Amino acid sequence: MCLNHKILLILMVCFCLNACSSLGGSFGLGYIGDKKAYRQARDLFDQGQYEQAITQLNAYIHKDYNVKRREARAYRLLGMSYEQTGQLSKALETYLEALEFHGDNVPLLMAAGNLYQRTGLTDRSIELYERALKEEPDNQAALAGQAENYRTMGFYSRARDFYDRFFALNPNAPAQTRAKYADTFLNQHNYEQAFINITMALEQEKDSPDFWLISARAAYGLGRTQDALKDIDLALLLAPQRRDLLATKAFMLFQSGQYESSLQTTHDILTLQPDNALGLLLKAFNLQALGKTKEARQILVQIAAQEEDSFVSKVAAKWREEIASK
Repeated sequence: MCLNHKILLILMVCFCLNACSSLGGSFGLGYIGDKKAYRQARDLFDQGQYEQAITQLNAYIHKDYNVKRREARAYRLLGMSYEQTGQLSKALETYLEALEFHGDNVPLLMAAGNLYQRTGLTDRSIELYERALKEEPDNQAALAGQAENYRTMGFYSRARDFYDRFFALNPNAPAQTRAKYADTFLNQHNYEQAFINITMALEQEKDSPDFWLISARAAYGLGRTQDALKDIDLALLLAPQRRDLLATKAFMLFQSGQYESSLQTTHDILTLQPDNALGLLLKAFNLQALGKTKEARQILVQIAAQEEDSFVSKVAAKWREEIASK
């Protein structure tokens, strides 16, 4: 073959390769225009221009129904964009559509699982996290997510199975995860383990009133009432208007026989919300303990008039009957 023919052959091969590359042909080199469009959408997302990113990504994914454009990363970015704009149902639709094409893609499985978890569809979340863990058994985010699902459902021992696997991989886990682990023990009245784990969480983060609340409840369960009251006071320093913290303190004071102090704490609750049923019930408890039965009975009538079917109202009604029978 003469030199000119060789040169011509080389030029023809180069031309064919370039054509296939630009057209996304069988060589699998991708679409140059597509890559540019995706990068533009990603830049829009990074700049916080989520609506524009949504428009760009929808055009990118669904233009001419080209399956080659339906890549996992594009769907993931589109779903994240919808989440950023509060369009959670759209985000979920996007993830589920993506999973039709990429059923074993762990980031997509976890994105959908997390969204189901956030919207209270825990059963569906469990299913998707299970699929993610089948693909990646040591995925820490999936282990923590599945643990949270079971904790939310009240399956505390099952939750700890996943937490234990998570902590084995990440012993220096975030304090929030350690606190949730402590909560599983607390809900099963294992106060010692609850206290040990919440103390570990507090060593990392001392500014969470929820952590101090768990610590207070664990200490109280261990019979350390004064330590519990100190912890609840620390929680209240961080969140002085949280009625659940005030109610916990009032209850602990009442149980320890400190009726006047408990009564003052119920006053703090009722200052924030005068018709707070739990605050009123705790006030009635204290008044009765202080021998002020008539005032206690009046409060019980007030509670019963608020919400007849509520748990607090039922307790108040039953207690009022018991007082009347004496």
